[in-house]
Amino acid sequence: MNFPLYIAKRYLFSKSSNNTINIITVIATLGVIIGTMALFIVLSGFSGLKTFSVGFLQTSDPDFKINAVKGKSFEFTSNFETYLKEINGIQEYTQVIEERAFFEFKSKTHLAYIKGVEKNYINVNNVDTAIVVGRWIDFDYPNFAVIGNGISNKLSLGINDYLEPLKIYVPKPGSGYVTSVKNDISTIFVQPVGIFSLTEELDRKFTFIPLPLAQKLLSYNPNQISAIEVKVVNLNTRETIINTLKQKLGDGFKIQTREQLNAVFYKMLNTENLASYLIFTLILIIALFNVIGALIMMIFDKKSNLKTLYSLGATIKDIRKIFVIQGFLLCVFGLIMGLVLAIILVFLQKKYSLFMITPSLAFPIEFRLINLVVVFITILILGFIAAKIASSRITKEVVEGI
Repeated sequence: MNFPLYIAKRYLFSKSSNNTINIITVIATLGVIIGTMALFIVLSGFSGLKTFSVGFLQTSDPDFKINAVKGKSFEFTSNFETYLKEINGIQEYTQVIEERAFFEFKSKTHLAYIKGVEKNYINVNNVDTAIVVGRWIDFDYPNFAVIGNGISNKLSLGINDYLEPLKIYVPKPGSGYVTSVKNDISTIFVQPVGIFSLTEELDRKFTFIPLPLAQKLLSYNPNQISAIEVKVVNLNTRETIINTLKQKLGDGFKIQTREQLNAVFYKMLNTENLASYLIFTLILIIALFNVIGALIMMIFDKKSNLKTLYSLGATIKDIRKIFVIQGFLLCVFGLIMGLVLAIILVFLQKKYSLFMITPSLAFPIEFRLINLVVVFITILILGFIAAKIASSRITKEVVEGI
């Protein structure tokens, strides 16, 4: 057996004659265990929050979206339709219209967006699953609408109020300054039949109406739309499909994935995750000072043993290696114990919802192998550095007792 490893294991598992050193060693080990648990649980928590948040985006946004580079709208031609049908891997596509509009209900007003959608829209985006009151649009009735919860609160608007419709206004194209409501403003009256709730931003932003009604409001032609939203069969083939479409459509169109459409949101999530990792790593570094202190006290406690080993032919390098290995093993022990406890806690939270955000919503948490690897590497590297720092106190003068 390797000599430094053998001695390090004996020192690690044997009690010191000095009870203070034993207490400090236990505290150092507990510090590594708790630090490991905290780091893994925080990373798992952020993974759960990311999955939870992205789930809303998967409900409201398509796998990718096609817009015109110039202008707010374009013609959906037969050639365009042929391109979409020819490409393998596209499960469904739908035409949409988005435009800012002015909403009015019983003298209350709000500025938001209309989104004109087709009947197959819910096959691309499952917005109908986010409806909390009422139902999705019945396309047999051309003036039905589904509004966001934020818009509902802002306008004090419910559903199925047949006595007072929701009024939606947009300026007519090419009218310049508005001088007459009758001549320069296009108006429609809609009947809200459902209220959806996703995120605060989306709830205050969108009202869904049938596509023909949106075209009428904006004075669009029957084939004139704002965008095409697409759902693919397999996300792994999405980039290939997008590249093929770009070649067919040319430079007049831009294609954005769900991640690109919500670039700020994804950047915020990743930044928060990194910041949390760095903060808890800093806390872990502070905890590892206990390991350094415990090793240094162990060095001075074993001074007579070290002198004997030195006299028997062990080099200063060998003696330093003993305490590097001892400190490393202590961190590995704390790492394994901390990870085991943290993983158990993660799965208990997933199964039994021990911690709740609201009475009906458990704090989201997710076990990911990448988090396990990150914590493992972090603790091993920091533990090795801490052990090297402590072992650097061993010099020839210390060993010889000068």
